[in-house]
Amino acid sequence: MHRPPSARPRARRRRRTRTCPADPRTTRGGRPRQRRAGLGAPPSARRRGWGPAGENDTVTIARRTFRSLAIRNYRLFFVGQGLSQIGTWMQTVAQGWLVLHLSHDSGIAVGVVTALMFLPMLLLGPLGGVIADRVDKRKALVVTAAAQATIAAVLATLTLSGVVELWMVYAIAFTYGCVTVVDMPTRQAFVTEMVGPDDLPNAIGLNSALFNGARTLGPAVAGAVIVVAGTGWCFLLNSVSYVAVIGALLAMRRDELFAGTPVRRARGQIREGFAYVWRTPVLRSTILLITVVSTFGFNFSIVLPVLAKVTFHRSAATYGLLSSSLGAGSLVGALVAAGRSRPTPRLLVGAAAAFGVMTMVAATAPTVTSAAVLLFVVGATSISFMATANATVQLNSTATMRGRVMSLYGVVFLGSTPIGGPIAGWVSQHFGARAGIGMGGALSLVGALVAASALYRARNRQPGEVVPDTSLAAA
Repeated sequence: MHRPPSARPRARRRRRTRTCPADPRTTRGGRPRQRRAGLGAPPSARRRGWGPAGENDTVTIARRTFRSLAIRNYRLFFVGQGLSQIGTWMQTVAQGWLVLHLSHDSGIAVGVVTALMFLPMLLLGPLGGVIADRVDKRKALVVTAAAQATIAAVLATLTLSGVVELWMVYAIAFTYGCVTVVDMPTRQAFVTEMVGPDDLPNAIGLNSALFNGARTLGPAVAGAVIVVAGTGWCFLLNSVSYVAVIGALLAMRRDELFAGTPVRRARGQIREGFAYVWRTPVLRSTILLITVVSTFGFNFSIVLPVLAKVTFHRSAATYGLLSSSLGAGSLVGALVAAGRSRPTPRLLVGAAAAFGVMTMVAATAPTVTSAAVLLFVVGATSISFMATANATVQLNSTATMRGRVMSLYGVVFLGSTPIGGPIAGWVSQHFGARAGIGMGGALSLVGALVAASALYRARNRQPGEVVPDTSLAAA
C-alpha cells in the first residue's frame, strides 16, 4: 500500500530509535550484550518515547539533566545514596560540634579529627584503587556500607552513653577513613558500570547534585537534632541510613551492568597506576589542579564551625545554616553540570578561578546572612569545578585502570585534607576563621591562574589543540 510522503520520516525515525547497534564496549566475545531500552541501552533507545517533538525548552532541559535516572540500576543507587548521604552529613556536622565541645572550642582539634578521617586515603589510597580493579564492585560496596554503618553505631553508643572522649572520636574518624580507602574509588568506578560511558558525565553531575542536596538538608537536620536531642542521635541516624545503600545494591540486576573483567592480581599494579596517570597528559594536568584546590580550598568542615561559634558567636543551628547554604549552591552547580555534554579544559580552569575569587569574597562577609548568601555562590563554583574534573578523569581512563585512577583522584581530593586541614585549623585558631577561608580562596586562585597560563602558552605553540600535552605539568 502506498504510504503518504509525510508519514515516511516518522517511520524512519521510529525504526532508528528501536535499533540498538552493537557497541564494542557492550560486547563479550564479539556478541552483543542484550539490554532492554531504558536499562543500559544506548541513549537513543533508552530515551525514546519520553515526549513529543517540539516540547518546550524547560522540559527538554529537565529531561537532558536527569536522563541517567532512566536506568533502573542507577535509580536504585541514586535513592540509596541519597538517604545515606543525608545521614553522613548529619554525622559530619555532629562530629565537628562534638569535637569542639570535648576540646573546649579548639579549631586545631577540629582540624586534627578531619585530618585523621582522610589520612588513610593519603597513605593507602593507591592500594584501595588496586582492590577496586580486582573485585566485583557491587559486592565490595555492600561490605564497605556495612562497615560504615557499624562505625557510626559505635560512635552513637559511646556518645549516648556519655563515655565518649576526644581520643575515641579521633580513633573512630581514622577507622572510618580506612574504609573510605576502598569505598571511594570503588563507588566512583561503579558509576561507569551502571550507566556506561555515554551517560557518565550526566551521572557524575547527578551524583554531585545528590551529594550537595544532602549537604543542604543534612546539616540543617543535624543542627535541629543536636539542639533537641544531642549529637549522639545524629550518629545513630547515620548508621540506620546505610540500610538503604545495602538494599539498593542487592536489588540491582547484574546482567544490566557494564561490568568488565576484574584485573588479576600481579606485582607492580600500584606503580603501573601512577605511571599511567603521569604519561596521560589530560589526567596528569587535572590531578595536579585538583591537588591545589582541594588541599587549600576545600576545608569548610574545619573553618565553618569556627566561623559560626567563634566569629559570629552563634549556636549549632547557625553552623547548620552556613553548611546548608554551601550545599544548596553546590546543588545548583551540580544540576548545571549534569546538563553539559563534555568537560573542557577552559571550563575546568574557569571554575577553579571562580571558586577562588568567591571564596575570598565570602571570607569578608560581615554578617551571618551575607555569609550564607556568599557561601551559596562558593558552593556552586566548587561543584562545577569538581564535577568537571571528575568527568575528565573518568572519561580519559581505561576500564582496567579506572579504579586506580580514581584512587589517585581520591588521594588528591580527600587525602590532601590531612595536609590542608591542620593548616586551615591553625590559621583559623590564631588569625580567625575569615583568614582560614580567605587563604584557601587565594591559593586556589593562584593554582587556577598558573593552569590558565600554562594552557594559554601550550595553545599558542600548537594552535587548535584542545587538551595540551604540557598544561599543568609544565607549570
